Parts: sequence; C-alpha cells; structure tokens
Amino acid sequence: MKFSELGLDPVLLQSIESMGFEEATPIQEETIPLALKGLDVIGQAQTGTGKTAAFGLPMLQKINNENKVIQGIVIAPTRELAIQTQEELYRLSKDKRVTVQVVYGGADINRQIRALKNKPQIIVGTPGRLLDHIKRKTIRLDHIETLVLDEADEMLNMGFLEDIESILKETPSERQTLLFSATMPDSIKKIGVKFMHDPEHVKIKASHTAANLIDQYFVKCKDFEKFDTMTRLFDVQNPELAIVFGRTKRRVDELSKGLELRGYRAEGIHGDLTQQKRMSVLNAFKTGDLDILVATDVAARGLDISGVTHVYNYDIPQDPESYVHRIGRTGRAGKEGMSVTFVTPNEMDYLRTIENLTKKPITPLQPPSDEEAFRGQVKSAMDEVESLVKETETDKYKRAAVRLLEEHTAEDLVAAFLKSLSKDATDVPVKITPERPLPSRKGKGGGGYKGKGGGTGGGYKGNRSSSDRRGGERGGERGASRGRSGSGSAEGGKPRSGGKRYDDKRGGGSAGAPKKSSHSFTIHNKND
Repeated sequence: MKFSELGLDPVLLQSIESMGFEEATPIQEETIPLALKGLDVIGQAQTGTGKTAAFGLPMLQKINNENKVIQGIVIAPTRELAIQTQEELYRLSKDKRVTVQVVYGGADINRQIRALKNKPQIIVGTPGRLLDHIKRKTIRLDHIETLVLDEADEMLNMGFLEDIESILKETPSERQTLLFSATMPDSIKKIGVKFMHDPEHVKIKASHTAANLIDQYFVKCKDFEKFDTMTRLFDVQNPELAIVFGRTKRRVDELSKGLELRGYRAEGIHGDLTQQKRMSVLNAFKTGDLDILVATDVAARGLDISGVTHVYNYDIPQDPESYVHRIGRTGRAGKEGMSVTFVTPNEMDYLRTIENLTKKPITPLQPPSDEEAFRGQVKSAMDEVESLVKETETDKYKRAAVRLLEEHTAEDLVAAFLKSLSKDATDVPVKITPERPLPSRKGKGGGGYKGKGGGTGGGYKGNRSSSDRRGGERGGERGASRGRSGSGSAEGGKPRSGGKRYDDKRGGGSAGAPKKSSHSFTIHNKND
C-alpha cells in the first residue's frame, strides 16, 4: 500500500516523498490508520521494519504548529535509538516544521535545558534523563496528546519499568498511547492493561521481515578457533560492510583491537564508551571509514545502518530473539544479506532453538582452509592494485620504476607489492580471552528455555541480561550497575566437516476516537 492511501496530510506526504519512500511496510500499513483514528495501538514487529514512521507519522499529523508546548513524547531504551528517532522524526516533519528535541543520559544536561527553551513540540528521550528533566521541571508533560513506548521489551529488560510508570503518571490520562515491542511477554500486556485504553494489537510475524532475505550459516568450532576462522572468512567473503556481535564488553574490546592489529578497519561500541566516542564510531561506520563494527547487543539495538552486507555472531546470543535482532542489521531495503554464527559443540541446542523460532534452517558452513583464505587475500590485494593504478598519476614515478626494474623482475616487484597489501592471519597472532560457557542443556529433555512471556522453548534460560545490559547502558542514565553477570561461549569439539562451502555464495537494504473504559486486545495479524 502506498503512503498516499493511508490518510496522511499532504505536507507529511511531501516529506515522505523527498525521503524516497512510496510503499508502506506491513507495520506502517496496519498501524497508521488505527493511530490516525486516535486509538491506542500495540505494534509487535522486529527491528528494522519501519516502526519509527509507523508511530511518528500519526503523532506528527496531530501536532498543532501554533501551540508551542510538548504535545508528543517518545520513550526509547538507549541513547543511540533516541538520537536516531529524533533524526527520523525531524526528516518526516521537515515540511511541517515540527520542533523535535532529544534528551538522553551521558550528555550535558545544562545544554539540554537550554535547548528545551526553544519550546519543542515533541520530546524523544531515555527514561532516566526524562525523569531528571521532569523533576527539574524543565519538561512538562501536562499537554501530551501522544505517548510512544519504543522497544518496550528492551526497556523492561533493562530495568526501566519504574521509571516508565513514573513518566506515564505525569501525562494526561486521555492521551493516545502507542506501544511497540518485538515480543509480547506478560509484562508488556500488563502495561497495556494498566496504561492503555482498549488497545488494538497489530502483530507482524517475523517471517515477513527482512530475515527472509538473509542467507544464514553457522560454523561449528572451538572458542579459541573462532577468531582465525572469522578472519579467514573475511578474506574469502570480502564483506563490504560488516557487524560482528560479541556477548560482553571485554569481548568487543578484544575483537576490535585484534582486527585492527591484523589490518582491518574495525572499531567497537558498547555501553562503557562515552557518548561522543560511540557517535564518532557510528558515523565512521556509516560514512565508510570503517568496514567492520564490533558491538554488544545493547549498543547496537535499534541502529538503522544501511548497506550492511554481513553479520557475524562471534558469540551465539543468549536468547533467540536477540538473534533475530542481530541478523536484522542486514538484508534491509529489499537487499540480500548474509549471517554467520560461530557455535561451540555444547551450544548446538541453542542453535536449534533459534531455528525453531525463525522457522528457517541455518546451514552449516565449512571454514575456508589457509590456502583458500590466501587466495582470497591475493584477490583482494589485486583489486586494490587495480584501483590504485586507476587513481594514481604514474608519470612522476616512472623513473623510479625503471630503476627498480633494472634490479628486479617485474614479477618479483608485483609479488612484493601484493604481499604488502595482503592481510595474512598468521602474521599477527591474536589471543581472545575465553568466556564462561553457556549452560549445556543436554540430558535435560531439550526444554528449559523460559521465555520472556513465561512460555517454554528449547535450550534457553530467559535470562537475557549480560553485564552490559543494564549496568553498562544505564550508566549514563542513573549510574548504578545492577545488571546480571554475562556468560560466554565454550570450547570443545572439532570444526564440522562437510556442509556448505564459503564460495557457494557471493563474496560479498486523527481525530481522537472516544476512549473506552474496558481493557481488552483486538488482534490484527498481518500475514502477507
């Protein structure tokens, strides 16, 4: 369905058109008409499905430009997601000229207070910093007409429930509430019952997201073999833009440093970095100054980065929903992507649980040999030489070239040049500290995944938090680190023989309706 068919104002359609969008995504198609009627909506969809526009466009349509008070608020779990949401709302409202301000922890609050004096009409913020401003009376929410809870399941996992409830109590009871979540545990349903009026529940199944465009593979290997195996895959697959996921902050630091030592343009982000450093790394990744971004789940949550061709799960995630979020970084905008997950032998039950969730088998991938990796290195170096020859004014160097050719053969000179451009994994040894193994589920009946909604699956304990879940990410918000300790992957077993070869694939996209006093859910399942 086209945006022009959804009942949006022409001024918003003008901004949408200038951004290059015509067709609405399933979550936008289902949510926007309901929200424009003034109904409360619970939208269930994975990251990367266009949720910001789904809640942003109805909210923007209701804004009265003449009224210079805060009329809409978006609560987001992380600083990065809050910033991205503010940027997208700004672009969507470019022609309507709505004022949007972002506030988040880890930044100068006095500078934010000065910016709030410009009387924004929409506030986007993280829970802790929003509460700080409310207590200082620098943000008043008594004129709120639309409230959005984005990535609600993540905010609950990070321990923000009390903060969210405190913020909601500061808003008018007759407001419109839009809640978006990738999953629907009981805790989210309780928020719907307690703070929403007869919400409509729009569910977009994961099978209709970008995951269908992603070729998913796994490599079975010991923990200490992962790094060399991954860099050999880099050499063969030659990803244009890749994200590597590690389970802990220490893992991210060691991986990014190791990759840099071996000549790859890589940097890492996690909750302990300053906001300035994190944004600097993300900007470098977006502009192509970095080829590889290494990240924890929380640091990368909600990032909307286009052009990612490969996702590498250095550590298999602790819960299957995180896997879907991770691989959703690629395969966007109709483009294909590839994900590779490194699995130790005692983690195979976790992999099977992921397959049960995604309803798609993950193909075994045999690691490339040293010889195959070497051929990939040489090919990459040859491509770089081709580019250098085209870009270099060679005339001024010809005299020096003639002298070298008098003393060496052309083959030796070119071979030496190719060697200087090649990244040979064996040249620089890198040691990655082993992480504590995930608990093995063998011999326990295959059950035991206690999901966030209280259900059961196979293999996972629904303990999503790692050490940088709540402590690291909330550090800039409230200072206290109360996160549960993270666990890592195990060693053991041999690389799986057979399976799909690396070279089988390419080497590398309003009116307010009357509110009802009863609390119930209407389910809208989008199946096409």
